[in-house]
Amino acid sequence: MTLSLLLGICATLLPPSADLPDSIHTLDEIEIVAPIKQQGLFEQQASSSVFGLRQIENQRIESPKDLSLVTPNFFQPDYGSKMTSSLYIRGLGARIDQPSMALYIDNIPVLNKNGYDFDFYDIAKIEVLRGPQGTLYGRNSVGGVINVFTLSPFSFEGTRFAASYANENTFDVSLSAYKKITKKVAMSISLNHRQSDGFFTNIYDGEKADNFISDGARLRYVHLINQNLTADYTLSFNSVKQNGFAYSQYDLQNNKILPINHNDPCFYDRLVIANGLTFRYHNSNIIAESTTSFQYLNDRMTLDQDFLPQSYFTITQKQNEKALTQEIVIKSNREDTHWQWISGVFGFYKSLKMSAPVTFKQTGIDSLILANANKGIHIIDPQGEISLQEDNFVIHSDFSLPNFGLSAYHQSSVNFKKWVFTAGLRLDYEYVFINYYNFSKIFVNYTAWQNVKEVNTKMSGTASINFTELLPKFSTMFLFGKNNIYFSLARGYKAGGFNTQIFSDILQSKMQADLMKQFGVYPDQSTNSTITDVPYKPEFSWNYEIGTTLNLLNNKLITNIVLFYIDCTNQQLTVFPPGKSTGRKMSNAGHTRSYGAEFSAKYSIKKFNIIANYGYTNAKFLKFNDGNNDYAGNFVPYAPQNTISLIGEYNLFINSSFLEKIVFQANGQGVGKIFWNEDNVISQPFYGLLGAQISFVQHRARISLWGKNLTNTDYNTFYFKSIGNSFVQRGKPIQIGISANCEF
Repeated sequence: MTLSLLLGICATLLPPSADLPDSIHTLDEIEIVAPIKQQGLFEQQASSSVFGLRQIENQRIESPKDLSLVTPNFFQPDYGSKMTSSLYIRGLGARIDQPSMALYIDNIPVLNKNGYDFDFYDIAKIEVLRGPQGTLYGRNSVGGVINVFTLSPFSFEGTRFAASYANENTFDVSLSAYKKITKKVAMSISLNHRQSDGFFTNIYDGEKADNFISDGARLRYVHLINQNLTADYTLSFNSVKQNGFAYSQYDLQNNKILPINHNDPCFYDRLVIANGLTFRYHNSNIIAESTTSFQYLNDRMTLDQDFLPQSYFTITQKQNEKALTQEIVIKSNREDTHWQWISGVFGFYKSLKMSAPVTFKQTGIDSLILANANKGIHIIDPQGEISLQEDNFVIHSDFSLPNFGLSAYHQSSVNFKKWVFTAGLRLDYEYVFINYYNFSKIFVNYTAWQNVKEVNTKMSGTASINFTELLPKFSTMFLFGKNNIYFSLARGYKAGGFNTQIFSDILQSKMQADLMKQFGVYPDQSTNSTITDVPYKPEFSWNYEIGTTLNLLNNKLITNIVLFYIDCTNQQLTVFPPGKSTGRKMSNAGHTRSYGAEFSAKYSIKKFNIIANYGYTNAKFLKFNDGNNDYAGNFVPYAPQNTISLIGEYNLFINSSFLEKIVFQANGQGVGKIFWNEDNVISQPFYGLLGAQISFVQHRARISLWGKNLTNTDYNTFYFKSIGNSFVQRGKPIQIGISANCEF
């Protein structure tokens, strides 16, 4: 009854096909303006995965995290919150700070990783380019680039509606309108809302630990100024409010995961506003493009940082970032010549204001502050005891982090019949500055004192780093029929920066030292974090790659096979200081190498479609000694060794006036093994997830019944330590839902 009603509603909204305006296009046939930096995907010397609008919607690719596994060797785990957008590809990646892949939305770079996890709606096309793209894209494209293109009002005119509902009161709805105002002017407005009650419960208060509400809006205006010049303006908005960080304590000794149980709130709020204006000019000789963007991000993360029912400490991190980018690109537009070229300049400036106060509560004061202090006091006064007048105090941390960069690049390709030779070079300069002010004040009691003493600890200063990088690329491709084989050599890098999250540890150590100085005791701080831990260096890699694209069985089977080897120096990894520390830091892990293979295949006949993807990565430390342990020969943590996905689809054509076809789809995904630490003692074994979908399609309306993790597989997506305790994020359990889409 429900299915018939939904199909009937969508059908009544659709006019008869004979009466459709000429301007309404079938979305299966829309043309997307290619990014100016790319050749045709068949001609470019890089491994890639491409997803069209129908594939995105049919496979329920709803955010960048859903590109995991369906893209070989790409893994963006679902843990924590929309702030924790960690990406891993080919053994590269880190949990915090700089991303391993660049993200572009309508040719505009997203500069802050906190904005990488956003909701997809009306996405016309996604390209995932794997391997270093530093020559054309620069910073933080060491592992590749994700290009996202929204639907243009010149590609489609009409209204689009989509809605879905699943267990745990998880639902989303989007509505968009596309209109050609004149023959030269078109615009669109899109709205999106998603929310969920959550899947995991905090037993401390009985509340869901992972509920969320997300709202988005997008305005796009395109003006064909004349036959050679186009202006394209986009304004987007995204708001997120979520409980998050649903972390369960992991009892290593008994190999048991305990329930989520923390007494202080954990949540993440985010507001992102982005503007982008692109002018595109073309004539018979060149294509030129100027893209200007302004991005605003304001977010707040609050954590019960010990994730326990005891009152140790909490943190509230607030960020306010404004970023401006400008890029000008010029490329040849002559297909009748043997020489194709592209040149460009890029510049950015961003200003980040951050505060990250850590509040120590009674349990934390007793076990982390007073226990160490009294141990030192007992050396000189076995009967003496220190106590604090307050039951909580705050370690304040305020930062200003301006950052700017400039770059220029050129790439040329020469075509000799079946051979294509490409060489390129980019010059990147980046400057990063930090202004920090950290302070804390406590009132100390001591058994031998008559009065309470005030202990003030302050730490302030400035620091800066800058780096200049050359990013070359060389490649060659041989074309035979509709097939190719290529070899490429490219250099990529991730930008360096400052470890803001280690400041609470540094000030805590300094505060204990200031306290002990009141008694003439000067403790050894050689094992504690110091200001020298604050900066970290850029990460560099050389990527050697050979691949082939084959069109077989009269184009019914398309395959892509890639072999790669990556030599990475100064690889950036997130590490935790030893003992019961409160912070974490980015460390340059010395020297690593990774090698592996990627395989993609798509087989299509009249009624059947099969898509298969597999990625294998073997990433190990060649050199990494953290001062306490030598990890040479161990696997790099957090990077999965295998990713696999298989999608099978069967179309049963009905061809009635009410129902065009029924589409049956089954899919399987798997990932693992994943090591959780540098010593390779703790790991997540390989696990698989099973999904299915049945869709009823009529004209431009679709009703789908779907399920994810149908076997209710139990697995972990994340592991970490806090004050010596181990925690994991569990993967989502079985999900069952219904969705409806229509265009009219």
